[in-house]
Amino acid sequence: MEKRLQVGRRTGSWNCLILLIILLLFTVVFINLLLYVYLENLYVSTSYSPADPSACPQGYFKIGTMKNCSAWLSCEAIKKEVRKLKLVDEGAVKKVFLSEWKEMKVALSQLTVPALQDDFVHGLRMLQSLQSRHVVTLVGYCKADNSILTEYHPLGSLKNLDKTFNLPKYQTLNTWENRLGLAIDYVSIIRYLHNSPLGVLVMCDSNDLEKVLSQYLLTSDFHIVANDLDALPLVDREKDALIKCGPREIVGNFIAPEQLWPFGPNTEFTNDLMPSYDEKTDIWKIPAVTDYLLGHVEGSDIIRFHLFDIHTECGKKNPAERPSAQTILDRYRRVLTLLMKEMALSNTREML
Repeated sequence: MEKRLQVGRRTGSWNCLILLIILLLFTVVFINLLLYVYLENLYVSTSYSPADPSACPQGYFKIGTMKNCSAWLSCEAIKKEVRKLKLVDEGAVKKVFLSEWKEMKVALSQLTVPALQDDFVHGLRMLQSLQSRHVVTLVGYCKADNSILTEYHPLGSLKNLDKTFNLPKYQTLNTWENRLGLAIDYVSIIRYLHNSPLGVLVMCDSNDLEKVLSQYLLTSDFHIVANDLDALPLVDREKDALIKCGPREIVGNFIAPEQLWPFGPNTEFTNDLMPSYDEKTDIWKIPAVTDYLLGHVEGSDIIRFHLFDIHTECGKKNPAERPSAQTILDRYRRVLTLLMKEMALSNTREML
């Protein structure tokens, strides 16, 4: 009788253990199924709002630890409340100083070449008009002394991306997921500029890769914002008005074919004869920028494989045959979704 009871207890214990294992496997599969559906809804989208959920009304800003929005700082406020700390960057148009306002770090940009004041003023107007999650936050400005105050991002421009990822505190973030996320941010910004509140804007400060990277900042939470908006001409198709990125000849392998002088080396460059072009010059450059952003981490070559077709389309010689930034953005998001799903399913198989 006792032996039968012991056998019954053992059988009951095994049944409980098997039931627990089945419940555990069901839970793992269910969680991964939820993740699968979540990724589908999160990343595959043909439209999105460019506005930051925490954004302030036009003419106001919020940075750092601020809980409420504050009006853009005036000349008087900048002179009284902003303290320069050190020079952090210097370009052809302006100097940038790390500064402090109410114990928060800000970037103070000051024009250095009076002859380029029009570019500086244009950049300010773009900052004012394009405030969104895609553009660095404007804190204040002073037209009287050609100063612009923006949010400070200590990680600097995208030129420093690999150096940043090599720092011990950021090495764990150097993954294909984060790098593809940065590429999505970049294409999102191009998409926003091509569909901006002002119309179709073209990023003209982009004659080589290093110049492109210098136009964008890496935020502390590893996103990208456009920073230098001095050269954003407007394409107006209703008026049949295309653009040129400056009055001088542009050369190099990085730029789009339509930006090259079409009449050969035996004909002297003349801006009046140079044909105009449109925003598809930005599309031509996307594959090279994305290649840099993806780097050489584990998984990056798989992403390149999945993006090969869309990048081939970006390299079409005829600008009209290149895809829109929205089409490219949708493809990037689908690739991210696909790879995240594959990773989730792989993890499930390993657990099983």
